[in-house]
Amino acid sequence: MYAIVEIAGHQFKVEKDQKVFVNRLATEEGKKVSFDNVLLIGDGDKVTLGAPAIDGAQVSAKVLKHLKGDKVIVFKKKRRKGYRVKNGHRQSLSEIVIENIVASGAKKVVPAKAEKAAPKKAEHKASAPKTEAKKATGKADDLKKIEGIGPKIASTLVEAGIATFDDLAKAKPAQISEIIADVRGNHVTDTWPKQAKLAADGKWDELKKWQDELDGGKA
Repeated sequence: MYAIVEIAGHQFKVEKDQKVFVNRLATEEGKKVSFDNVLLIGDGDKVTLGAPAIDGAQVSAKVLKHLKGDKVIVFKKKRRKGYRVKNGHRQSLSEIVIENIVASGAKKVVPAKAEKAAPKKAEHKASAPKTEAKKATGKADDLKKIEGIGPKIASTLVEAGIATFDDLAKAKPAQISEIIADVRGNHVTDTWPKQAKLAADGKWDELKKWQDELDGGKA
């Protein structure tokens, strides 16, 4: 018997006693975990298809260990710009072994730890806007309009209390670099406060003209 099941956002064809490397799971090593999103089960000549998942089907597994995959080099280059960025990435993985495949009658079980962890996450997210409200001086601006700032950096700055163009204009490049230190990539923050000042003053034409001359926030 084999099954096609979705695990951590990816689909795998699995059989009993098979070892599989999947994206990092929140389950501790040595613990068991079940996956209910079973898309197909094959048993000899009999094949059962889900719509999209098979009701009552389940794949049970055991987490053997957590590890990191091989390093992948990501290189970005812009022609005639002098822009080159080289980053390395190692994907966080979990090695699991398939213990059982159930075609029907399985009950969806929510792990106790997941139930306990959920309120904490919700509480953390709920408390974030309060912190931002204290630090931010007004309605949040779209910081992604600043050359060199992407969605991840924008959210990181907002969490640190820099939610408006005015806040960013008052910040020092060294302070900004410290805040976004954990965001992957090579970020040049020297021009961000000046760009934010133009945005805060509503000088969009002047900002756009300057941004056409910038490359990733670097003059």
